Amino acid sequence: MFLYHAVMDDPPDWIAEFTVSPKEFAAHLDAVVDSGRTPVTIGTLAAHLAGRGPLPPRPVLLTFDDGFADLPGPTAEALAARGLAATAYLTTGALTPGGRCLLPPAPMMALAQAAELERAGMEVGSHTVTHAQLDTLTRRQLRAELYDSKAVLEDTLGHAVPHLAYPHGYNSPRVRAMAAQAGYETATAVRHALSSERDERYRIARLIVRRTHTVDDVRTWLSGGGARIAPYRDGVKTIGWRWYRRLRAAVHGPEFAG
Repeated sequence: MFLYHAVMDDPPDWIAEFTVSPKEFAAHLDAVVDSGRTPVTIGTLAAHLAGRGPLPPRPVLLTFDDGFADLPGPTAEALAARGLAATAYLTTGALTPGGRCLLPPAPMMALAQAAELERAGMEVGSHTVTHAQLDTLTRRQLRAELYDSKAVLEDTLGHAVPHLAYPHGYNSPRVRAMAAQAGYETATAVRHALSSERDERYRIARLIVRRTHTVDDVRTWLSGGGARIAPYRDGVKTIGWRWYRRLRAAVHGPEFAG
């Protein structure tokens, strides 16, 4: 499962590391087509994990976080031109004028354009309201992030939105449990790993695509190599980093996950 953010030539500095140019993105999509893999939405994967339907042979998921301005325009068009399904996880506070959000300034799509993504063949999921580090929040703050973003997207689209992506992948057993309570069927993390049939429904692994990754890297991932395979337990460094961030949040309040 691939995780993209912005697709643009001149991104703001804070997101540049996780941005690919339109030319590079087109080459990545061509590599997906050439690989013979079938892109599916997270909803298709969720149905399979719940025993409601099969996956096609050699599936791959293309996901996009946040909701940058390119998404409903050239990025969606590049996917549609190749007949490739994808999933977009939207940070609702960043897409609403005057909305409450921790994302630094950047060109963003409008919340009203979420329906355009669906018409272009993309599935829409929640990426919370403010893009905070979810595993550092109080129960009340966490509940607002999970429930409010879901409600806003459902009001905008007129149907259920049962899929979530944790900002920057930050999650914990408490976060995963509340995601399930909020009515999400799946939640994707990051984990810098390839997902598998045994992956966990509430922290499905994704690989972040960075500007330094080449088309050969993408081809290697599509062949099933180049990264570890989920699921696996959190390491000592991951757990220690979580506790450090929790202490910071206790002093400074919710912080941007990025």
